[in-house]
Amino acid sequence: MKNQITILIVDDNVEFGNLLYEHIQQEKDIHIAGIARDGLEAIDMIKSTFPDIVILDVIMPNLDGIGVLEKLLSLNIEPRPIFIMLSAIGQDVFIRKAISLGAEYYIVKPFDINVLITRIRQVYSERKKEKSKNLYFSNSSRNTSNKVSEKNDLEQSITAALLEAGILPHMSGYHYVREAILCKIKNSKEFCYITKTLYPEVAKKFNTTPQKVERAIRKAIDAAWSRIGSDKLNSVLGNNFSFIKGKPTNAEFIAAIADRVRISSRK
Repeated sequence: MKNQITILIVDDNVEFGNLLYEHIQQEKDIHIAGIARDGLEAIDMIKSTFPDIVILDVIMPNLDGIGVLEKLLSLNIEPRPIFIMLSAIGQDVFIRKAISLGAEYYIVKPFDINVLITRIRQVYSERKKEKSKNLYFSNSSRNTSNKVSEKNDLEQSITAALLEAGILPHMSGYHYVREAILCKIKNSKEFCYITKTLYPEVAKKFNTTPQKVERAIRKAIDAAWSRIGSDKLNSVLGNNFSFIKGKPTNAEFIAAIADRVRISSRK
């Protein structure tokens, strides 16, 4: 059916895969193309069904989730599906590796399936918006195309900085803080008032409330502070932002990462 999100479930745990299938198939806007039980089967099904999103387990026989991402990079399959990784392993090294290979999101088991469904719709909506922009710009001048490339580079730099700062893709505030930093870099004067302008702008994009954006970003920063420690976080944020007396506020964190990425892009 048109306007449905086509997904492929990849998980060697039969019971868990069937559980996902039973819950997700009830959503009218989501179509499940099938279930693959290992990485090799997943690659064959991706090539034959062309799913919009692949729900990909990390630990599997024959070929694991990381191996699937690596293999697909060498195959240059287009259009490339969105990958949401599932794993009982929440170690940073696995998350960083998956994101570096193109995964969009990483969810640590156990998790709420309703949260997964929300993320499916969220990342799919973002991909559609990006495709629309690319289609528009593809008919524009070369200079405009260069701007699109610069935007993609900027987003990758923000993602890298957030990973280093301990803000990981499975956190509920990850996409909010990434978008807030992007807005801050693009127009620092317009978004200098975080509560009055920045939160509402981010909330508008994700169809939520400014209050939820603020709380989710706060929670993500608190988690990063606990995960990597104050010294590491301070070194990531830079010498101009020393938070010896306590955790950085949302505004301080966003400004620090935005400043770091802005300076790096100039180099």
